Amino acid sequence: MIHQPPAGARDLLPLDVAQKHWIEERLQQVFHRWGYHRIITSTLEWLDTLMAGGAIERSTVIQLQEAEERTLGLRPELTASIARAVVSRMASGTGKTMLSLPQRLYYNANVFRRPSVGHHGRQLEFYQAGIELLGADGVLADAEMLLLLADCLQQLGINQWHLVVGEAGLTRSLFSPFPDSLRPQVRQAIAHLDRIAIETLPLSPELKERATLLFDLRGRPADVLQKLASLDLEPSQHHSVDNLKSLMALLEETSPTPLPLILDLSLIQTFDYYTGIVFEAIGGTDAGLRVLGQGGRYDQLLGLYHPQGTSYPGIGFSFNIEDLHYILLSSAQLPCQTPASDWLVVPETPQAEAAAFTYAQKLRDSVHLVRVEMDLGKRSPQDVREYARRHHIIRIAWVNAEGTPRIETLTA
Repeated sequence: MIHQPPAGARDLLPLDVAQKHWIEERLQQVFHRWGYHRIITSTLEWLDTLMAGGAIERSTVIQLQEAEERTLGLRPELTASIARAVVSRMASGTGKTMLSLPQRLYYNANVFRRPSVGHHGRQLEFYQAGIELLGADGVLADAEMLLLLADCLQQLGINQWHLVVGEAGLTRSLFSPFPDSLRPQVRQAIAHLDRIAIETLPLSPELKERATLLFDLRGRPADVLQKLASLDLEPSQHHSVDNLKSLMALLEETSPTPLPLILDLSLIQTFDYYTGIVFEAIGGTDAGLRVLGQGGRYDQLLGLYHPQGTSYPGIGFSFNIEDLHYILLSSAQLPCQTPASDWLVVPETPQAEAAAFTYAQKLRDSVHLVRVEMDLGKRSPQDVREYARRHHIIRIAWVNAEGTPRIETLTA
């Protein structure tokens, strides 16, 4: 019998792990420089916790068991878990460090999603790194998200990318005149630039004209904002447009190099808890484009987890580690091999084995990280040297029974 992982699951071997760690380490450095602190939440959540935002389909959650008439599930994303963790701590009055706002948090974790029907074998487990800024609203907080995301991609050495920005609340309001039964089709047609689909829908001439206008609400921010100004907008819509104008102006003044921005009011994120700006970082190679990261503002989500319904603003984004890895494979930045050991310690005789272990530990106790392997015997000196060369180990310490090492430095 050949044992394989479940369909949709995969193993990461040492080189895969080294490359994944390279990406995560650089993202973590950026998060630290911006003042963010790591949070770790439970992999398991109650299903009703995961679905509190009204955005997650029950069928996509991998459910484990039922307990006390409540179902457990593996987290399909991190934002809901972090919102639950922070709000429950604040509501309980414990953990003084959690009571001060804003909270700048980051995570590096795996998430799980069951593929939709008909997609058996699709990936089940994903790796994400991201941030959540809780307790801060306004243009400054929105700008911090976009500038931080750009800083991350710059530190990874990804140059070919663009940032698509939308406004969830404004977009929902612009679609409100369409009948409820047709609104999903109108959204899908506009998101896919499918003008023919709009013509086939049973819409009035006025609504078809409005849908055609919405097709053009994507492109250079200045152009899109100018088109928005020509619309008959309600006060709340005017407020959203003014915030977008302020955000675009602030980014233009702040960023040392112009951000590759596209304003797209047809942008609809997977999770429906977004209330303000939403955004996607799109990058790729000649083989195709990928969503490298995505996020948005969710000012109502935290209130769903508070006993009294008290809410706090929030905004965040996540990177898809697998997609970043795919993009970076075509560059020369990722490690091409696992880290080599610095030393190979070899007992010259069976009587020298204890002394060899002692000497190896002395090397490991160095101030700096030193990788030390013990030779486990049954190899000739020639085989030992061949092993060391094959594994890029430069120094061999041949230790005798008295614990005295004889150092040999190998040449390539």
